[in-house]
Order: sequence, then C-alpha cells, then structure tokens
Amino acid sequence: MPELPEVETIRRGLKRLIIHKTIVSVDFDAPKSFPNPKEDVNRFLIGSRVEAIKRRGKALIITLDSNYAIVIHLKMTGQLVFDGNRQHFGAGHPNDSLIAKLPDKSTRVTIMFQDGSKLFFNDQRKFGWMKLMPKTLVDEMDFFKKLGPEPLEADFTWQKLKTRLARRKKTSIKAALLDQTVVAGIGNIYADESLWGAKLNPATPVGTLTDKNYRDLFLSIREILKLSLDKGGSTDRNYVDAEGKKGSYLEFARVFRREGQLCPRCQSEIQKTRVAGRGTHYCPRCQKQPKII
Repeated sequence: MPELPEVETIRRGLKRLIIHKTIVSVDFDAPKSFPNPKEDVNRFLIGSRVEAIKRRGKALIITLDSNYAIVIHLKMTGQLVFDGNRQHFGAGHPNDSLIAKLPDKSTRVTIMFQDGSKLFFNDQRKFGWMKLMPKTLVDEMDFFKKLGPEPLEADFTWQKLKTRLARRKKTSIKAALLDQTVVAGIGNIYADESLWGAKLNPATPVGTLTDKNYRDLFLSIREILKLSLDKGGSTDRNYVDAEGKKGSYLEFARVFRREGQLCPRCQSEIQKTRVAGRGTHYCPRCQKQPKII
C-alpha cells in the first residue's frame, strides 16, 4: 500500500494534468471498483468539471463543480494513468499497464474528458475503489473519520504527536506509528526511517517515551517525509511517481532494506527483525533495545 509521499506525488501529477477538465463519460467493469448509483453518475459526474485534487492520508479526493467528489484509494495494485494531448503518465503499481495501450485487462474505470484525454484506473487485484459522493459527506466517511492528523500540516506539533501516541501507551512505537488513527499516511518504510532518525528502537513501548523522544521523533518524521517527497517517493515494488518513473528515496534510505550494511551514523551493522508483524530495520547501537518491552 502506498504511503503519504507516494500518494502526494500522484496528487501533484494529476493536478498538473486534469484540473479544469470536463468529464463527458465513464466506463467501468466492476461495481466493486466503482460502487456508484447510475443516477448519481449521470447527474453529478457526467458533465462536471474538475475543481481540485486533494490528499487525505493515503487517499485522493478529486472535487467537482457539481458539489460532488471522487474519492480514490489505490490499495495494493491500483494505478492512475492519464493519456491525451500528447501527454502520458502513469502512477501506481509498476507493471506494463503504465505504458501499454489502454484499456487493458486490468482497467476497472475509464474517465473520458471533453478534450479527448482519458484517466484510467487500473487495478489487478480489485481491492481499490473510486467512490462518488457529495463533497459535504467526504469527511464523514468512516475511512476519513478514523484518520489521525496529517504529519506535514503546519498545525501538527510534537505536542499533538505526543497526545495521539499517548493513547497507545502499552504499544510499541513502531505499531503506534503504523496505526492510521494515530497519524495519517505513515507506513512501514517511513516508520523505520523516522525511528532511526530519532534513535528509538522500534519495540520501545510508547508509555516509556520522554518529551525529548517525542520532539526528536516529530522532527524526524517531518524530515523523512519531506525528503521522500523531494525524491518522488520510494522505490518500493508497488509504486512509481507521477511520471511513471520510480521514486528515488530508497537510494537515500538509512535503514530500510539495508540489513547487513553499515549504519551511516555509527557504522554498526543494520539488523532486521519483526515488530508489529512487519519486517523492521534498525541499528542495534543507535537504537538500543528498551529495558521494558
């Protein structure tokens, strides 16, 4: 599943290409991928103009001038591919559909614009979805109501991070960071990287953290996410950037998938273990094992 930097990179690419375009038709092959009443599609989607593209956590929101919005979650194998006006880009799962002639067997939804360009939603495993709903109800979706704050927003502070994490005192810090109700958009890659930056062992119980730990973690999270955005996201196997190219962040990763290599800070050998059921990378010297687990 994509993490915040990957989805934000996709948002920026779409913003450059489809804002102000008018939708003239839509085709889909699976109600699970496009679970919308026909009457709503005809009334609020067809003929509407794209106003803006937003991101909340790991989801995208395309707002329309009909006062409706398309909420998109790519899940594990979703893609968004734009084609038209001598422009082509693919974002998402890096298989041949990013550059192939579309629609193909993985295409679930095709949105056609007035100028002849098209936006394809491809999804091999059919876990992703595109939902049409009133803009006023988007924030009321269970998916969004449960999300924690955005870690890159100006009003996100280390004190707010502490308040959110404190709800999970007996949980390991790695598990708490992966919980989207605590903080939105952080997944396995950026949890490992942020914890390395803050010199925190992933198994450290939240209840043992000091204010200094919270401040260090807050700064590390923001630094890592901003760096990843600058590099176009990670090169994890399921995601490429808005130009159909792999992001370059993992070339600069300090611990993620670096087991057996030397820590860039202390030159100890990076190790891999399992925390919160996920493969976890850390430096045993910089991120010492907590005394209480």
